[in-house]
Amino acid sequence: MFKTIYRRLRYGNPVIVVSGLPRSGTSMAMKMLDAAGVDVVTDDQRTADEDNPKGYFEDERVKDLANQEDKSYISKSRGRAIKVISFLLKELPPTNFYKVVFLRRNLDEVLASQQKMLERREEEDATEDDRMRDLWENHLWRARYQLKNSPNFDFIEVHYSEALADPESAARRISEFLGGGHDVRKMAEVVDPELYRNRATS
Repeated sequence: MFKTIYRRLRYGNPVIVVSGLPRSGTSMAMKMLDAAGVDVVTDDQRTADEDNPKGYFEDERVKDLANQEDKSYISKSRGRAIKVISFLLKELPPTNFYKVVFLRRNLDEVLASQQKMLERREEEDATEDDRMRDLWENHLWRARYQLKNSPNFDFIEVHYSEALADPESAARRISEFLGGGHDVRKMAEVVDPELYRNRATS
C-alpha cells in the first residue's frame, strides 16, 4: 500500500499497460478492460481478422517506441490502458508509474499460434522452434526482472489458459489489481473459450 501511494505521488496516476509475448492473450485482456469501462488507447488501424476475430486493441505508435524521441503520448495515457508488447517494456519512459497486466501462455502454444498466423500471411520464420523457445524464455526472465525491480512498475501475471478456464476469477484479480470497482461480470463475458486454439498437449 505504501509503495503504491509513493509511486502515485512521485509519478502521478498510473498508465495501465497490457503486455506479454505476441499471441499470449493481450488482445483479450484489452477487451476485458474495455468492457470494464477502462478507456483503452487504440487507433483502430489494425482491424479484426482470422487471427484476432475480436480485434487487436493496438496503437501503431507503440511499435516504434524504441526509436521515438517524443513519447509524450505515453504520459497522456495515464488512467488509460495501452498495449505494449513485452519486448518494448524497457522502452517505456521512466517518468510514469505503470500498472502492468502481464499475460503468460504456454510457449508451445505461442509457437503454434505464431506459426499458423505466419502461414496464413504466407510468411516464414527462419528461427527453429527450440531456438525461439530459448530466446523467449530468456526474454521473459528479463522482462519479469524489470517489472519486479523497477520502482515505477507494479504488475500482475495472468495466465491465458487459466483466464479462459475461469474468466470471472481472472477478471476479479485484474479488477482488484487496478483498484476495484469494475463490472467483473462484463469483463468475464467477453472472454471467448472457443478462441482457445493451438492448445498444448499434456
